[in-house]
Amino acid sequence: MNTYRTIIIDDEAIARQRLSRLLNECNGQIQLISEGKNGIEGADLINSLKPDLIFLDIQMPGKTGFEMLKDLKHIPHVVFCTAYEEFALQAFNTLAIDYLVKPVEKDRLQLTLEKLNRNAASSPGLQIDELLQLVNQKMESKKLQSIPYKIGDRGILIKIEKITYFFAAEKYVEFYTKDGKKYLTELSLKKLLERLPDNFRQVQRSIIVNINFVKEYRKYFRGKYILILDDINSNKLETGRTFSNNIKEYLSIE
Repeated sequence: MNTYRTIIIDDEAIARQRLSRLLNECNGQIQLISEGKNGIEGADLINSLKPDLIFLDIQMPGKTGFEMLKDLKHIPHVVFCTAYEEFALQAFNTLAIDYLVKPVEKDRLQLTLEKLNRNAASSPGLQIDELLQLVNQKMESKKLQSIPYKIGDRGILIKIEKITYFFAAEKYVEFYTKDGKKYLTELSLKKLLERLPDNFRQVQRSIIVNINFVKEYRKYFRGKYILILDDINSNKLETGRTFSNNIKEYLSIE
């Protein structure tokens, strides 16, 4: 029986606690060595501790699980954890990679470990490369070209390239165009992140910005930034501290 040095990477503390408890009940197959709260922290832990296996959340603030994998120097075996069935790509059924839908169940976790044991000799690096290619193809095919906005019994389509940023309000997500107009969509920020082009980036838990419209940035306190947009109102957006490293990468800030 194989024993796997393992890291959990998930931004939800409750999800980490549940999975940790289940893994500790796996008859010594799992040696849990660390936990990460986001993609940046996770990549650092993986590259330094070199685990055999990681349980990786897909949707995390700042950097998704897929984006984190591109930054790794050490490639472990990967089990994805997701609350969204749409990420259950067919590739998971053919590659030596598995996924668990949250909340993780003990019986399903046991099947994952059995799959890992059968494929322990396979190269995780080659498997990950193939999966990321398939993910990129799937994501590109789903990219939004426009967002519908209802006006009474008719609707208009707002072209994606005209949108400067999205803001999560209480019940809806507001989005703004370069001419200062405001619209509403029922799509959540998570759904939007799955389908928006790569120039749309999350810079705060409640904000996604079109990087193409950022004309200026100013350093703010505690590692935050103020982004000034190239729109009619020169809107100023405050970024979140946990997104700072990603913002530096997006904007090529030294």
